[in-house]
Amino acid sequence: MDYKHALEQAVIYIENHLQEDIKVEEVSRFAGYSYYHLNRQFIAVLGESVGGYIKKRRLANAAQKLLYTNDSVISIALENSFESPEAFSRAFKSRYKVSPLQYRKQRIQTYISSKKRLDEESLEHLLHHVTVHPKIIELPEIKVAGIRQEIQPHHQDLKRLWEHFFLLLENMPNKMVSGRKFGIYESIEENLHFKINEDMLMNECFAIEVTSFDGLDDHYVTKIIPKGRYVVFTHRGSLATLSQTIDYIWGTWMLSTKEELDNREPFELYGEKFLGYDHPDSEVDIYIAIR
Repeated sequence: MDYKHALEQAVIYIENHLQEDIKVEEVSRFAGYSYYHLNRQFIAVLGESVGGYIKKRRLANAAQKLLYTNDSVISIALENSFESPEAFSRAFKSRYKVSPLQYRKQRIQTYISSKKRLDEESLEHLLHHVTVHPKIIELPEIKVAGIRQEIQPHHQDLKRLWEHFFLLLENMPNKMVSGRKFGIYESIEENLHFKINEDMLMNECFAIEVTSFDGLDDHYVTKIIPKGRYVVFTHRGSLATLSQTIDYIWGTWMLSTKEELDNREPFELYGEKFLGYDHPDSEVDIYIAIR
């Protein structure tokens, strides 16, 4: 069965009829499969149901309208097939943690509100380069030390920065034999996941696991990654496409999960399966803290 083709056809139909009263059965008929089988593949491959994809795309379109038009909330709600402004406001706030009017007032387009249309490239990424269903683990406390750098998410110079800083870490005292490296995203803001956007400046700590902080000079930043529950996504392949994995986490999983997010800092872990920035078989784990 060519499920990839069926998924592509389903997405095409949804996007062409997004502002209409789409029935999921109509989507499955167009794709050539029963709703049961198509929905199973949506969940398995894309990490969400057919109905969930439709709702998130409508909310993303509405978020765009709130930022870039003067249309009323009522007209935006009806245009995106919500039964009433109240239903739209409830759905919007449950996803983005603020009301439509508050979102418009902030004037910031966050990653979590920019649920993008699936295309062939992003579908290929979901099929082969990211685990759409993360595992949940209990992580023990980890001591790390490294160097802090102010960055913007998806920064174009990230490869150069990454290689430069991790090279500096090679001579750090007290390194663990495992040599696990970390990219820790630091922020003092609560609900960071619902605020992050391309223009936001934040600190990333490029760090390596250490046995202790003894003997480390002021040149290094020391941190303790707190113990607790985390969801773990695995990115496979070159880090050049890591941004697509981040987009999936922020734009799909974050809007679907029933897990309660925690304010502990998210981070990337580069372990023994990490084979280099551009290696096609590399694996990097992304940790998001949950309660």
